[in-house]
Amino acid sequence: MGYKVYFSTVPLLINELKECRSEKRLRSFEKKFEKYDLVIADELGYISFDKEGSELLFTYLSLRAKRKSTMITSNLSFDRWSEVFKNPVLTAAMIDRPTHNSYVINMNDNSYRLKETKDWIQKQD
Repeated sequence: MGYKVYFSTVPLLINELKECRSEKRLRSFEKKFEKYDLVIADELGYISFDKEGSELLFTYLSLRAKRKSTMITSNLSFDRWSEVFKNPVLTAAMIDRPTHNSYVINMNDNSYRLKETKDWIQKQD
C-alpha cells in the first residue's frame, strides 16, 4: 500500500543505535528513522539493557511522538518496565510518550505458539 515500515526487535534496534553512535552515523540513522510511516519495536522486556541503550531507545522513539506511528510489543505490563530500564524517571517517560494519544491493546491470552505446539503434538499421537 506504499507505506514504509521498519520492523526490529528492541535489542536489535538498540544494537543498531549503538553501532551508529560509535561510527558517528546517528544523524543519518535519525533522518532515515523519521521517514518510516510505522516503526514496530518488538519484544521489549525479554532482555534488559544498559543506560546508553535505554537513553538511545527513548530518544529515537520520542522523535516519533505525535508525528508518526510506532508500535511497541512487550510481554511486560507497564508496572514492570522499570525492570528493563532501571531508571524510574526514564521508565515513566518511556511509558508516557508512547501511550499519550495512543491505543493500548492488552492481549492477555495464551501463547499461540504453545497452542500450535500442543496441536502438533496431538496430531503426532
